[in-house]
Amino acid sequence: MTKQQTISAASPRIAAVFRSLAPAFLLLANAFAAAQQPADTSIIQPDGTDYVTRIVPVPTTVSPQAQKRLARLVSDAAGPAPTIQQQRAGVDAWQSGAATEALRLYPVNMTTSTIAGIPVRIVTPLTTAADKQQKVLVNVHGGGFVLDSGSLVEPIPIANLTGVKVVSILYRLAPEHPFPAAVDDTVAVYRELLKQYKPQHIGIYGSSAGAILTAEVTVKLRQLGLPLPAVTGIFSGSGDMSRSGDSVALFGLNGFAGHHATPPAQDVPMNAYVGATNPMDPVLSPLYADLTGFPPTLFVTSGRDLLLSATTILHRAYLRAGVDAQLVVFEALPHTFWNEFNLPESREALTLMASFLGRHL
Repeated sequence: MTKQQTISAASPRIAAVFRSLAPAFLLLANAFAAAQQPADTSIIQPDGTDYVTRIVPVPTTVSPQAQKRLARLVSDAAGPAPTIQQQRAGVDAWQSGAATEALRLYPVNMTTSTIAGIPVRIVTPLTTAADKQQKVLVNVHGGGFVLDSGSLVEPIPIANLTGVKVVSILYRLAPEHPFPAAVDDTVAVYRELLKQYKPQHIGIYGSSAGAILTAEVTVKLRQLGLPLPAVTGIFSGSGDMSRSGDSVALFGLNGFAGHHATPPAQDVPMNAYVGATNPMDPVLSPLYADLTGFPPTLFVTSGRDLLLSATTILHRAYLRAGVDAQLVVFEALPHTFWNEFNLPESREALTLMASFLGRHL
């Protein structure tokens, strides 16, 4: 028998051996794969710092669109830090595209102007009912106080859904203009609007940095003896610039996705916006202000929002002061998800915001 014949004759026996070993190989492969996954662990150091690993599946409690959003692959590698100018150019391009989608879903009229010397966007419904012509909402946009990531996308849906004109303030940005520049600009616009509108017909709202500004401006109006607005909306914000909340250690801007830098120490101010001001100043950090008599306020955040803790802490402070303050926490989604108009949860959140603001004007 030749060598080739010998191998051919043995082949059925070899194949049979491999078939019998296949289940064992499969078990080994699965065990190896499982070993590559981190285990659920929690190691607490003497100072209370917790080193945590968790396997977190995509929740089925959110819409299919939101599940797809959460499953988006984003590198967590740290890249070169962009300059402020690069960040501003990038966010301008993003907001322009997002505004196109917003206008398709929520058509409105838009113009630019100045009020009290401050540049603003005037966003009006296509038609305004007679009973809403003497009402106005003031939007202070998000963007970490250094960017304008919201002066288009934030007022468009709210103006459409409320049927009320929205004045979106293009306040001065940090680091060139730290606190209190943005507060001063907003107060100047509000003071001018009081000449045309009754305070019970004015509302103020914002997301992220704008949510923080909304509370700060309310405190400043109280200090100045000016009448407070009828309603405010704090959509993922903070009231304490002296400390970061627990959720900042868990999430980044995109929740679990993307690079997540180590959060600052608890006694370090949050960003350059603070400038030389004491971070516990009651205007800069409304958590330390007298909140009694503040207008009805809606707080909105989400389960993977880096400002989840900060939003809920400020909400509780409003409740302790006796304010009519409502809190809505959406499941699993990241910071200011409502600016992503393709999500059903965004439509729900925007409708909720518009209903609360419009109802209290």
